[in-house]
Amino acid sequence: GRALPPLAALSQVLRLERSRRTAIVFPLQKLERYLAPGTDTARFRLFQPGMAALQRAEALFRSDRGHPIDYVSSAVRMDHAPPLALPEVCFIGRSNVGKSSLIRALFSLAPEVEVRVSKTPGHTKKINFFQVGKYFTLVDMPGYGYRAPQDFVEMVEAYLQERRNLKRTFLLVDGVVGLQKTDHIAIEMLEEFGIPYVMVLTKIDRASRGVLLKNVLEIQEFVKESTQGCFPQLFLVSSVEFSGVHLLRCFVAHITGNLPTVEAS
Repeated sequence: GRALPPLAALSQVLRLERSRRTAIVFPLQKLERYLAPGTDTARFRLFQPGMAALQRAEALFRSDRGHPIDYVSSAVRMDHAPPLALPEVCFIGRSNVGKSSLIRALFSLAPEVEVRVSKTPGHTKKINFFQVGKYFTLVDMPGYGYRAPQDFVEMVEAYLQERRNLKRTFLLVDGVVGLQKTDHIAIEMLEEFGIPYVMVLTKIDRASRGVLLKNVLEIQEFVKESTQGCFPQLFLVSSVEFSGVHLLRCFVAHITGNLPTVEAS
């Protein structure tokens, strides 16, 4: 088979020296040392699984003959969506936020999985469903923003309101630019429908430490003061360096009920 990208597997990460290893698995904790003394970091460590949980989660994202990971189907309307057989998570975000790259990184241990990308950002009009064995379904939603199709809101609203097996929505935010007006519209929609969601900061390898820290603190404050349904801990990811990808796999496994106990590291 194809060679795995560097650091796609935990076994590769474990060969690194300790501080680099922590930075890859728990990128939020890497920022802690640069915070002002007395800053509350409890929200940096709400989900902090140990190595055994991370490894069990990774096994779910590694395909084999008895555990296939497949692109299932695409839907333009909800009556085209596959049946409600498994727990589901969906990923939404602005066009060009790095959603397809992140889903590719999550599925990097199953290189046969094809994550389809529209050649024109904002023109993907389909909801794409990926089935992870008999455990859960991961859903890639169309991108929203500048050139998003007119029917985006109707399609996403219908999905969020009708999909009874939806366990969590992952709202992707560009780690370089922080929350944008279109992100606030998505947040309002999730809050209005009472959909539990998580914010994921993408492209953290492109952001300077100062910019990333500023965006993290501003978004955490916004989540604390202005949201009801958002998980208080942010997830930081780089699809290039695989920072935060292992932790995100573990969180997905946990919230879909496939990792009942997560012991702290």
